[in-house]
Amino acid sequence: MADAALKDRLVTLLKERSVRWGNFTLASGKQSDLYVDARQTTLSAEGAALLGRMIHGRLAEGVVAVGGPVTGADPIAGAVAAHSWTTDRPINAFMVRKEAKEHGTQNWLEGRAGLHPGAKVCMLEDTVTTGGSLLKAIQRVEEAGYVVAQCSVVVDRQEGAAELLAGAGHSMTALATRADLL
Repeated sequence: MADAALKDRLVTLLKERSVRWGNFTLASGKQSDLYVDARQTTLSAEGAALLGRMIHGRLAEGVVAVGGPVTGADPIAGAVAAHSWTTDRPINAFMVRKEAKEHGTQNWLEGRAGLHPGAKVCMLEDTVTTGGSLLKAIQRVEEAGYVVAQCSVVVDRQEGAAELLAGAGHSMTALATRADLL
């Protein structure tokens, strides 16, 4: 399936499973007429297969791992890692916790076994509005000594995330936007 057909199918799947119209309060505190519960798509078999293929095919040269904030990025990172095993470019996955574990290793980051110091990574997120959660996760990853080479999200609500990340020196690409979901 060509890239355009993959995107069309992803948008259809998002509309069927994840998009709700009405009055909603978002995690950012903003009010919106659009709610996207992308997990309904990212956790589906077809959604995972699409996302694994689409994101893996767009990874920058030298990227060795994908991950992002728990819970939104977890199924996407797993899908990319699983898909990558069927290619000649295996990619590891990692997770960025909201809080450091209070026991054991007290890690913010899980999945470091596949990462060497200075490793290039792609940050993932399911849906972004302002981009605050993704930026916090990026900061944790950089503090741990990794290089964020790119950011890829499933849905950009087009409410400031790209601009916030650009202001911090990071570019973001979205597989789908609010405009696509109208």
